[in-house]
Amino acid sequence: MNPKITEHHRSKPAYVYVRQSTLAQVRHHQESTERQYALREKAQELGWSEPAIRILDRDLGMSGAQTTGRDDFKTLVAEVSMGQVGAVFALEASRLARSNLDWHRLLQLCALTETLVIDEDGCYDPADFNDGLLLGLKGAMAQAELHFLRARLLGGKLNKAKKGELRFPLPVGFRYDEENRIILDPDEEIRSAVGLVFRLFRETGTAFAVMQRFAESALRFPKRSYGGAWDGKIIWGRLTHGRVLGILKNPSYAGRYVFGRYHWCCEINPAGEIQKRMHAVAMANWHVSLPEHHEGYITWEEFLKNQERLDKNRTNGEETLLSGPAREGLALLQGLLLCGHCGRALTVRYTGNGGIYPCYQCNWLRREGLAGKDCLSFRCDLLDAAIVQEVLQTLQPAELELALAALQELEARDQILLRQWQMRLERAEYEAALAERRYQEVDPSQRLVAATLERRWNDALLQLEELKKQAAEFQRQEARVATPEQKAKVLALARDLPRLWHAPTTSSKDRKRMLRLLIKDITVEKPSAHEQLKQLLVHIRWQGGACSDLHLQRPPKIADRVRYPATVVDRVRDLAQRSSDGEIAESLNRDGQVSAHGKPFSVSMIEWIRYRYQIPKAVLIRPEELTVQQVTERFGVSPHVVYYWINRGVIQARRLNTGAPYWITLNETDEQKLRDWVRNSSRIQNGTASLNATGGSAL
Repeated sequence: MNPKITEHHRSKPAYVYVRQSTLAQVRHHQESTERQYALREKAQELGWSEPAIRILDRDLGMSGAQTTGRDDFKTLVAEVSMGQVGAVFALEASRLARSNLDWHRLLQLCALTETLVIDEDGCYDPADFNDGLLLGLKGAMAQAELHFLRARLLGGKLNKAKKGELRFPLPVGFRYDEENRIILDPDEEIRSAVGLVFRLFRETGTAFAVMQRFAESALRFPKRSYGGAWDGKIIWGRLTHGRVLGILKNPSYAGRYVFGRYHWCCEINPAGEIQKRMHAVAMANWHVSLPEHHEGYITWEEFLKNQERLDKNRTNGEETLLSGPAREGLALLQGLLLCGHCGRALTVRYTGNGGIYPCYQCNWLRREGLAGKDCLSFRCDLLDAAIVQEVLQTLQPAELELALAALQELEARDQILLRQWQMRLERAEYEAALAERRYQEVDPSQRLVAATLERRWNDALLQLEELKKQAAEFQRQEARVATPEQKAKVLALARDLPRLWHAPTTSSKDRKRMLRLLIKDITVEKPSAHEQLKQLLVHIRWQGGACSDLHLQRPPKIADRVRYPATVVDRVRDLAQRSSDGEIAESLNRDGQVSAHGKPFSVSMIEWIRYRYQIPKAVLIRPEELTVQQVTERFGVSPHVVYYWINRGVIQARRLNTGAPYWITLNETDEQKLRDWVRNSSRIQNGTASLNATGGSAL
């Protein structure tokens, strides 16, 4: 018996830790697994009973380089820290941990709780200096061994990859030949499907649109299976968005052999655990990049253009000012506009009922608290119409050439889609013929086998019939350019490009794509001069490098639209010096003038204009004329008496129109006559006295 093992240790359970690094080791290296399970018998020999021995084997197939995912190792550390373990059994130190940090933490806990560590070489007490030193060396050697193994393996792989001879699973569309060279897949249907992905991306510009086009045309895409009974087999299914991105970003399709596109990085998750994540490596840091290593589907230049287009399609990155593909919104210049003040991209805001009034605006400075208002904000239709007119004028000399090129593109696209369906039918016919041959070659006495083969034959025939119906339906719906009449219509329509542009069948997304083929970006700014604040200065940069400028007059604001023009105000000011409000309105109406809302002028409108622009009323009373109030005060009578005199013709008075005040003219004779009248009339005197007593006017 080992003197280090006491009854104190045997009174606690013994833990046997079983681990192997990968599932392949668990499957193919079972001798190591058996040796680790055999530690149970060793624990029994050292004095532990069968119930006191616990096996921890849930970490089989997990790497010991870290604790992430190793639940049994965490359980072991927790039990040791609580002093509930008498001894820890492991085949060697590397089975417990490949990391010095985890290994020394476990040894420290074992030393504090008087827990033994037992392996094939002996029994160790971590609390003893010599045993602790030896265990520490074993842990360091285990970690160094892991480094040496990794360095040797990766060095061999890298050396072979530099020669372009390292084999790895090829993407769909490629195969290895007898001499381990990478060649195009001999299956024409597979090559056509892969080539169609790149062709549709050149046409649509987005990976999602490629996926949609495959779904709309009911086309399948191949996928190679790895591992198991289907290892190396081609499975046809639906093309997903992730598959499209994987194909477009894979340099193998450009004929380049690449090694080191991804690498593992250690990160700390929110739970405090260390995890490994795979990160993409920049193209300049790839370990191996051999151009023209094998035949590809596209050129390297096209591959780089595809990466640039994918980066521009991203909408979650700040490194690109003009990002995002053409979308379905009404704003035609979305993603093409730059602010001439801050250099940021203009965004689109849809206002109005249902968002039918799109506006371009740059609010980055205001949003960041660096300014009190937006740099720019204006309706989309103003700039969109001007840019469209400029583009149509530029394209007039080349309309016919564009029409012919578009016609050829449509025909080529339809032929490719139809060819894809034809190859799919050929494959289905081959599978049906193969099922028929297998059924005919079977021994009739084998009834069970014959019944199964007959059922497979019937299924293949039914599938072939269904595919024929789908192919006929697709050809009827999707073959757009086939007859001479259709070609003539396309050519006639293309000769009138403005009509094609404004056709209801042309979507906003298609218009945006056409604009992006011609225009690289557009910079919009407001001139700083005060008299030019209502203008927009537009700088167009075309794809070929040419530049052109436009000056646009911004429409007035709603308040300015209903404001009376200066000519009308000046006319009212001039007429108000000698005419009344009614006469001014009649004069303006005779001249054909209308208000801001298109209505004839009225007295209330003239009054508002005079009030708004502080235009005084005309002084039309003569110097020798008196008002009714002045006559009342001069003779000490009530206004009713004065009106009585006017109505009876006793005094001379005039008025401009009905409702206007009276202006009275008195000479010396009339004035003396009225004074005598007032002095001799008792009724007027009584009325005046009553008026003075009551403070009112006499009736």
